[in-house]
Amino acid sequence: MGLTLTEKIIKDHLVSGNMTRGERIAIHIDQTLTQDATGTMAYLELEALGIDKIKTDFSVSYVDHNTLQSGFENADDHAYLRSVADKYGILFSRAGNGICHQVNLERFSRPGKTLLGSDSHTPTCGGAGMLAIGSGGMDVALAMAGEAFSLLMPKIVKIELKNKLRHSVSAKDVILKVLEILTVKGGVNKVIEYCGEGVKSLTVPERGTICNMGAELGATSSIFPSDEITKEFFLKQDRLNDYNELYADNDAIYDEEYVIDLDKIVPLAACPHSPDNIKPISELKGMKVNQVLIGSCTNSSYYDLALVANILKGHKVHPDVSLGISPGSKQVYSMIARDGILKTLIDSGARILESSCGPCIGMGQSPQTNALSLRTFNRNFYGRSGTMSANVYLVSPIIAAMSAIKGYITDDIEFEEPNCNVSFILDDSIIYPTYSLDVVRGPNIKPIPNNEPLNKKIDKRVCIKVGDNITTDHIMPAGAKVLPYRSNIERISDFVFYQIDSKFKERCLEYKGGFIIGGANYGQGSSREHAALAPMYLGIKAVIAKSFARIHKKNLINFGIIPYTFLNERDYDLVNLGDELSFEITNFNEVTILNKTNNKSFKAVSDLSNEDIAVIEAGGILNYIKNKGRD
Repeated sequence: MGLTLTEKIIKDHLVSGNMTRGERIAIHIDQTLTQDATGTMAYLELEALGIDKIKTDFSVSYVDHNTLQSGFENADDHAYLRSVADKYGILFSRAGNGICHQVNLERFSRPGKTLLGSDSHTPTCGGAGMLAIGSGGMDVALAMAGEAFSLLMPKIVKIELKNKLRHSVSAKDVILKVLEILTVKGGVNKVIEYCGEGVKSLTVPERGTICNMGAELGATSSIFPSDEITKEFFLKQDRLNDYNELYADNDAIYDEEYVIDLDKIVPLAACPHSPDNIKPISELKGMKVNQVLIGSCTNSSYYDLALVANILKGHKVHPDVSLGISPGSKQVYSMIARDGILKTLIDSGARILESSCGPCIGMGQSPQTNALSLRTFNRNFYGRSGTMSANVYLVSPIIAAMSAIKGYITDDIEFEEPNCNVSFILDDSIIYPTYSLDVVRGPNIKPIPNNEPLNKKIDKRVCIKVGDNITTDHIMPAGAKVLPYRSNIERISDFVFYQIDSKFKERCLEYKGGFIIGGANYGQGSSREHAALAPMYLGIKAVIAKSFARIHKKNLINFGIIPYTFLNERDYDLVNLGDELSFEITNFNEVTILNKTNNKSFKAVSDLSNEDIAVIEAGGILNYIKNKGRD
């Protein structure tokens, strides 16, 4: 029996466990990446582990999120990141060098290798044949310290691509079609593998776009084969030595299989407020547009911007529209400047933004009240743009550019495909370690808060009850108001759930901690471990939900919060805000919970491993490691 791409890479990196679907395995991690919104905490955690030097092949620390630097906090974080990278032997990508996923794909992706990143869109590098996985910062710190990464052996989904895309249809439309089929819950504990003749018509950056938004499926990762297209990309990046051919075996067995005819895909949009709320552009045409933003780690490659320039050439942005464009990397920025593309964009009336995540995570460019904002980004969660009343639609660069000209959603402007057979500019702003700098800590950089060992008799109240598909943006918002405090858990705890329940922290303090009740797919979206760390700081002992997103569940465990699911989902209706719940843990796999407020009981279950249980009992992974060191 043959192996899938995923199985081949896992087999080469397997440290423990068997490649049986759903079983716990651990794999060796070759590379890691962090970004500055999650990186400061990740490196504080690395310091707490007490190692002298990282043990990965190499790791990269990127500055791409908190680049507005409207106060000292972000700049202090960047000084810390630069110095701690030097101390431990980590490459440092300074602000302006680009978005971590774009730069990593260009300069550091390696087919057949494993990559763990403290950002949910790390699977972008699957476009070059890597098994790239997003996770919390603690897991990345452990990987840098030489620990294997633990996960459930994923199911593997085969998506065969036939034919090729028509004019005016892009790779963005492909992943929107996959989201329409599988939904935001359809990829949990799965890897999505793409194959078929249609793959050959997609460039590596286009493949990266598709893999990037696999995160919106909840997938562990997404991956394309490493083929002649990959080889050409590596040749242009002057990295042919990093290339190797990698395909799934012809007789590989998959858990699910789908066929998508690229020739039949039409331009699509993800409508508010979820990436799987898909409609064809034909149903949205004529809707007035206030803002258009092009870029993010999803659609900011040279090809994307050359395509946009060809559409904008000879046109002006509509007077009622604000158009912002973010090149994905210094390489892309330099190339569009060299080739006249940048001038075309500027001449159209576009605002050229920094090579950073920026508005994708609410750092600037918040739209006006009640705006319709078209974005080529990967997420349109409620409030993520920074304007609670805005309606955000996710579209391709083609639709975005056309609509910026017309002032309404459209797909009817003629354009030519750009010539992307150009030489690449190889000039990174990467700083290599010298092992000579002292670690710099500003006043906003606080120690990681400690959690107490678990008391197995828990009698607490419900601090909040939420519905299905609650994202980490709901739990711990991003944006310019909040992101500067990512290295200060005490301060950032003021913002937990504040967009949907401003009394949450007040209630946690009044109740002296308690429980969160959640619906299905609780914690989807970003990898931000602060959505677990800050609730832990506020005394949350358990989250009881219908189901969990993979990364957030792992983050809860890492910080000593029990992730329980309702044995019977209907029991969700037996619990309300403020109810007093009581249970004693004699068996982690199943507990009976008494709701003292209404005198009704229900069962909650978990699938925790023995190590997960030990981590929770210790009060989190750092306590667990310290205890092991004493044994």
